[in-house]
Amino acid sequence: MSINSILQSFQHFGVHLGLERIKTLLNQLNNPHENTPIIHVGGTNGKGSVCAYLSSILTEAGYQVGRYTSPHLIDWTERICLNNQPITEAELETILIKIKNSLDITQESPTQFEIITAAAFVYFAQKKVDIAIIEVGLGGRLDATNICDRPLVTVITSLSREHWQRLGPTIQDIAGEKAGIFKSECPVIMGQVPEEVKSVFESRIKALNCPNIWVNSASYIDKSQVVYKNIQYSLPLLGKMQLNNSALAIETINLLQEIGWKITEDHIKQGIKNTQWLGRIQWIKWKNCSILIDGAHNTAAAKMLRNYIDSLDKSVIWVIGMLSTKEHDKIFQELLRKDDSLYLVPVPDHSTENPDNLAKLADQICPKLAQIKTKKTIFYALDEIIKDKDSDKIIVIAGSLYLIGHFLSNIQSNTLQS
Repeated sequence: MSINSILQSFQHFGVHLGLERIKTLLNQLNNPHENTPIIHVGGTNGKGSVCAYLSSILTEAGYQVGRYTSPHLIDWTERICLNNQPITEAELETILIKIKNSLDITQESPTQFEIITAAAFVYFAQKKVDIAIIEVGLGGRLDATNICDRPLVTVITSLSREHWQRLGPTIQDIAGEKAGIFKSECPVIMGQVPEEVKSVFESRIKALNCPNIWVNSASYIDKSQVVYKNIQYSLPLLGKMQLNNSALAIETINLLQEIGWKITEDHIKQGIKNTQWLGRIQWIKWKNCSILIDGAHNTAAAKMLRNYIDSLDKSVIWVIGMLSTKEHDKIFQELLRKDDSLYLVPVPDHSTENPDNLAKLADQICPKLAQIKTKKTIFYALDEIIKDKDSDKIIVIAGSLYLIGHFLSNIQSNTLQS
């Protein structure tokens, strides 16, 4: 059986939050998660970047480092890494077959996300990792990754309104779900969250007696160097939000240093410098054309992308596709500006919003766009744009990580632009 066929057999169970199924599943697999030291990373935006920084720094320090993130952009193997290298297809397939064969058919079936989460824990146990960096999938309290009951450190990167259909209608509800990953007396590293939800996190921290650090962002020294707590380093990932994400990673590493982990300042600097994170404010070359790609799949992420684009002082040709569940109006309000051009496309193989509906909405929100077009695929849109491109405008693909993944998986070659 292939990786896709095994995982697709669980897809129809959808998103079904709760911890009972993952507890049962991991118990059937001899609880591979119990002997692995874990850093648990939650929040709205920045989780993947923080996981990437931490994994890179700890790998640089000589540790065996597992990393589990979601979603993947191109291939399932991206989600499960050892020292920044994806699990091989053969290894993942073997583990998935083992998991499928272990299932008790009298029990409620696990979800697809629970299956791949269990696979990560099995792989990390097999490889005897020194530490695993685990990213929350959705929410926190009832997310399958929250099976970890004694993390070394828990991190909250940021908070904004997302997945409100499942996590609750208010930002306070969402904060409560995110804070559900805190554990009694386990240290918490807090990123920048809105003032109106700080009390939610503070209350949970107090109730569980968690040591806690609220992190301020790093600062720019110049265009190529930033500083945080007297550590000067270069940031390979683009966008102002990386000042926050890198600071969170450094504070987390500081906590590990305090309990005896052998990590030097040089490991931190070189680890951050070596960090890569695909599809987040990233320039690529395709058909001799520079294209900026970023998921920008919620309001806060869209605002971050727009801030970066504003620093370039150029009009934009947007290629956007969005899922039907997203807050399309708020994302458009953050992204679109007068004289921008907009091409709207479907997101293949997912619950996509109709591009015609998005076109009407975009015209209402930003009536002074240079043009609005809909195309059947992202590649029809890009071919037309590249043929007619105004050299003073930049091309940006955004709106969904799944759209970015579809694009990257279907192009013959893409390279990071220096």
